[in-house]
Amino acid sequence: MIHTLVRSKQIGRILTCLTLPACFSAGLMAQDHGGANVPASGSTRRVTHILGFEGTSSNANGELSIQGDALRFQKSAGSGAQITIGSIQDVFLGEQDKQVGGTPMAVGKVAAPFGGGRVIGLFAHKKYDTVTIQYLDSDGGFHGAIFQLNKGQGEVLKNELVAAGAHVDNPEDPATKKGAEETKNEVK
Repeated sequence: MIHTLVRSKQIGRILTCLTLPACFSAGLMAQDHGGANVPASGSTRRVTHILGFEGTSSNANGELSIQGDALRFQKSAGSGAQITIGSIQDVFLGEQDKQVGGTPMAVGKVAAPFGGGRVIGLFAHKKYDTVTIQYLDSDGGFHGAIFQLNKGQGEVLKNELVAAGAHVDNPEDPATKKGAEETKNEVK
C-alpha cells in the first residue's frame, strides 16, 4: 500500500514537470517571431521608435515606411515624423533580446519543480532587430533615430533605404566582416 502511494506521488511529480514546460512552450511557440513575415519592399512595417525622431515620443509604437523620397514614422494614434532619404548619412543594425511572458511566466518558472524553470526560461525570450539611422536635419544638424523591428526586418529595411538613395558608409555587415577575419586568423 505504501509502495503504491509513493509510486503514485512520483508519477504525479513527473507529470507536473512535463506538463508545465509543455504548456508554456506551446504558448510561446504560437507567438509571431517575425522571421517569416518580412514585409515586401516599400511596404509599411510595425516598429517601436526607441528615440531620436523630433516631435515623437520615446518607445512609441507605429508604422515605418518609405514614401517617395522620405522615411516616415506614423504613430498608431497621432501625428507622424519624416526625414528625406537623401539626408541619411548611415544605417547601423543590431540585435536585442527581450524576456517575454511577464508575471505569469516568472511565476511559472518559480513554480516548476526540479529545475524546470530553467527549461521554461529558454523559451521565454524574443529577439528583435534594432536599426539606428544617422541623418542631417534641414539646418545641417546631425541626428540619430533608433527603431526596434521584428527579427529579420532590419536588414530588409537597410537594403530598401540603400536602394532608395540613403548614404551608407559600412555596406558590409560587421558580423560577416568579423567572421571573415576569424577565418583568416585560423588559416595562419
